[in-house]
Amino acid sequence: MSDKPPPRILSIAGSDSGGGAGIQADIKTITMLGGYAMTAITAITAQNSRGVQGITPLSGDFVVEQIDSCLTDFGADAIKIGMLHDAGIIAEVAKGLATLPEAQGVPLILDPVMVATSGARLLREDAVEIMREQLFPLATLLTPNLPELEILAGQSLTDTGQIVEASIALAEANDCHVLAKGGHTDDARVIDILCSPEGFLMQFDDAKIDSRHTHGTGCTLSAAIATLVGHGQPLHHAIRLARQFTRAAIENAPGFGDGHGPMGHQAVRKL
Repeated sequence: MSDKPPPRILSIAGSDSGGGAGIQADIKTITMLGGYAMTAITAITAQNSRGVQGITPLSGDFVVEQIDSCLTDFGADAIKIGMLHDAGIIAEVAKGLATLPEAQGVPLILDPVMVATSGARLLREDAVEIMREQLFPLATLLTPNLPELEILAGQSLTDTGQIVEASIALAEANDCHVLAKGGHTDDARVIDILCSPEGFLMQFDDAKIDSRHTHGTGCTLSAAIATLVGHGQPLHHAIRLARQFTRAAIENAPGFGDGHGPMGHQAVRKL
């Protein structure tokens, strides 16, 4: 048994009652990768593999109260942000993270949840702008999928060159790294592109897994990156290992639900 304590990972995200995404996916991921999971829940959902049947957001100040409770007692080695739901929560979380002494210098992995797998917009335009203006500058890494990157770029991105250009522009504007995720394309391979403010860094390329059980992939990937960064891994290696974890969870999905089912985090014991 190691004497080294587990990395402390705070997830700020919504609750998925079906357990496939959101806070539940984050807790599973963080735990399976040897981290200690803490949470600040932004919204409660009634949700399963078929979709979201209901959602009740919490107040922004109460979300920040949860963040404050965790950070002022336990501290954190990395923070992951997922669904924030609305402009009020985004503004309060951004203010809290910018002012809490315990949040300063902690790596922040931000999954800018704007578009559902179905293509439906999850954030109004005014909320997107508040996220861009107030929260993005605090991030260490942004992990937009292709539809989200297109919203942020204000244009369709139809080839790798355009994706790289848009990613670099986003990285430059916020002085952070950007991982543009390619899972939403129709290609036979999943190509994720990592850029920094200085330019293109590398791409990660794997064959696409033919499965409908992919609910929570973005949550899982960003939580895994945060946990591995919390362990002290360099960012590019944390991304590589996090992608391996996410792919293994898809391959070991339990097959639950008749829609976009959950992944099998519990089956991924080691990388």
